[in-house]
Amino acid sequence: MLAIFKSKPLLEEAQAQQLITLFGWAVEHFDVDFFLTHTRIVEPTVKDFPDQVNSVEQMAQTVFNRVRDYAGLQHWPISLLSPQQMPMQQAFPQFSLTGGLRGEQVCVSQPPAVPIAMSYNPNQINQPQDMVASLAGTLAMILIHRVGKLPPGGEAHLPVAADVLAIYMGFGVMLSNSAYHFRGGCGSCYNAYANRQAALSEAETIFVHALVCYFKPEYNGAKHLKPHLRSLYKKARKQLQGIIKSSPDPVLLALEERSRVALPG
Repeated sequence: MLAIFKSKPLLEEAQAQQLITLFGWAVEHFDVDFFLTHTRIVEPTVKDFPDQVNSVEQMAQTVFNRVRDYAGLQHWPISLLSPQQMPMQQAFPQFSLTGGLRGEQVCVSQPPAVPIAMSYNPNQINQPQDMVASLAGTLAMILIHRVGKLPPGGEAHLPVAADVLAIYMGFGVMLSNSAYHFRGGCGSCYNAYANRQAALSEAETIFVHALVCYFKPEYNGAKHLKPHLRSLYKKARKQLQGIIKSSPDPVLLALEERSRVALPG
């Protein structure tokens, strides 16, 4: 009878399990060692983005440089081009990496003749969190293409998997804050062309972000979320604590054990 007063979990059980499965796919294929020792929860602060810029192009390039480096792809052959410079079609170039997949120690032993080209949305100049999230999503797609491991559910789930992977790389705050945009208000307040195309819902994005932060307890994952998202984050944390406590999932169990070892100090 008292069950009617229990709070409803953020996500349905099947929905939560699907996202945990995708998170496990990211852990398995996209450098868990880098995740545990180097991945940071990137925040919309001057500390994480200290650069001063004077143009749309300069902003895009400096934000790209930060996002690329935080993702551990600083030595990958990737170039940011303006939308006007992007080729109509491009084949994914062949290149060889040594020293792992992500991180400062990675080297390109056989660079491609033409680097991987990616671009940005100039409309996001006044919505930098959307720009960060969009660039992170593109880098996630590049990683997936390079590694060649389709997510559970196959090619149809690639957009969702890319969002999960971007959050796994530490960009959950930005993806959460840009997952939904209110379309009301005055016409000048809303620019649909600047908004990121989110594959995960707001609640799903928060859930994966909370899952990443569970293994990064040194971070307060709610601190820089939009105010209305903090209650969702709290519900996600509560739901995850129950799931992980009783889960037989070997990926979660192993990651929890390793995250304890990897804690600083």
